[in-house]
Amino acid sequence: MCKKVAFLTLGCKVNMYETQAMSELFEKAGYEVTDFGDFADVYVINTCTVTNLGNKKSRQQIRKAKRTNPLSTVVAVGCYAQVAPEEVSRIEGINIVLGTQNRASIVELTEKYNSGDEVVNAVTDISRKPGFESLTISNIKSRTRAYIKIQDGCNRYCSYCIIPYARGNIRSRDISDIVSEIKGLAAHGFKEAVLTGIHVASYGVDTGKESLTDVIERVHEIEGIERIRLSSMEPLAVTEDFLKRVSALPKVCDHFHLSLQSGSDRVLKAMNRRYTREQYIQAADALRRYFPDCALTTDIIVGFPGESEEDFEQSMSIARRIHLDKIHVFPFSPKKGTPAAKMKCQTEPKVKSDRCKRLMALSDELNEEFLNAHKGRVCNVLFETKDGGYWSGHTTNYIRVLCKSEEDLANKLVKVKLTGIAEAETMYGERK
Repeated sequence: MCKKVAFLTLGCKVNMYETQAMSELFEKAGYEVTDFGDFADVYVINTCTVTNLGNKKSRQQIRKAKRTNPLSTVVAVGCYAQVAPEEVSRIEGINIVLGTQNRASIVELTEKYNSGDEVVNAVTDISRKPGFESLTISNIKSRTRAYIKIQDGCNRYCSYCIIPYARGNIRSRDISDIVSEIKGLAAHGFKEAVLTGIHVASYGVDTGKESLTDVIERVHEIEGIERIRLSSMEPLAVTEDFLKRVSALPKVCDHFHLSLQSGSDRVLKAMNRRYTREQYIQAADALRRYFPDCALTTDIIVGFPGESEEDFEQSMSIARRIHLDKIHVFPFSPKKGTPAAKMKCQTEPKVKSDRCKRLMALSDELNEEFLNAHKGRVCNVLFETKDGGYWSGHTTNYIRVLCKSEEDLANKLVKVKLTGIAEAETMYGERK
């Protein structure tokens, strides 16, 4: 009987990609991949440390795995394991701590481990400028949307963010490697490629060779890929050259997650964000000139140290000015090891909670406005799954669409008339 391995992923799309790549390594070694709640010989928890809640969840899941099978080998990988390996090593039930490097050796490390051995701390120093770790995916269980990691690391060092300490400086993946992986996924039937990374817009900064735009143009040439999406970008990456070249590529989706974090110049400076409120507005307006129907989504941190009511209102006002489609709202969470955690004037929890509620209400209002503006339009929808009699898929600008059909629409691009709002971020549609 073959051994079983189970995975749990916390955090971002990059972690999801890396989990899938590690899953394939175990499958190639003869393991059967099972659900995390099931009995398994090996449990891999891909940890997150963006917030303190991420750390807490990681610890809980490590203990849960060992309770499910006390004789299992429990492995912690990812950002929390990288920045706090000694802390993670002390969690009850952990056996191997791996971090954000050398994941390609995870199967070998696991098979060398013997029950009863001391905890293995295999975390290495991320500051020693490692190269891009080539974890690749050849297939994914679904066959609609594939996430492809094109870079790792970040050089920005925003004052609230722990990620540069967990991921190191920028490392760009070789463009031929990216193209090769996506060609393989297209051959398996994938129609949509999502280019992801820790700081995608910085692709090529470390090599001085190709840029993110060059990657997009190369992916656009791949037969079988019908859509290209980008993960989070920063406003300074939205240049005229980028917009002219990318808008000329019909496969590029008109949905952009343009990172904001605050609408106040004073707070942006304290965050070390390196752009101003006006530059953000200019980037959003430029995107709308080239992509008139585009959806703009963003992240905003509420209650950053010293944030006044006026600062917060500037975040509210810029969201209205730009007509954002959706705002991902995060109450500020002090992360040990970051400059912001030591700042004075920490915002009271009650104030943060109140501001979060107000900003989330605005997000719902803006999303409803965005959806209503699309009522009656005919859009191409790439359908994914069926649930409760409705097929579910997304438009290019990432409106989720529910449509009744007796035909199997999985992984098919279909023209649909949007008829009305179903729920937040979702509309009903009729086939045309």
